[in-house]
Amino acid sequence: MDAVRIVLQVLLVLSSLVLTLFILLHKGKGGGLSDMFGGGMSTSLGGSSVAERNLDRFTVGVALVWAASIIGLGLLARFAS
Repeated sequence: MDAVRIVLQVLLVLSSLVLTLFILLHKGKGGGLSDMFGGGMSTSLGGSSVAERNLDRFTVGVALVWAASIIGLGLLARFAS
C-alpha cells in the first residue's frame, strides 16, 4: 500500500509542475489584469492555432491525471485504516 501511495504522490507533484507550466504557456485571452495596464493591445481576431489547440488538449489531459491522483490519494487515506 505504501508503494501505491508513493507513486501517487510523485505523480501528483510531477503533474502539478507540468500543469503549471502548461497553464503559463497559454496565450492570454484578454480581460485580465494585463489589459488594465495595456498588455492586451495585440489581440488576434483569428481562431486558435493548431499549437494552441494541442496545448489545450495536453493541459486537460494533465489536469485529469492530477485530479485522478488526488482522488486516489484521498481514497487511500480514507480506506487505509
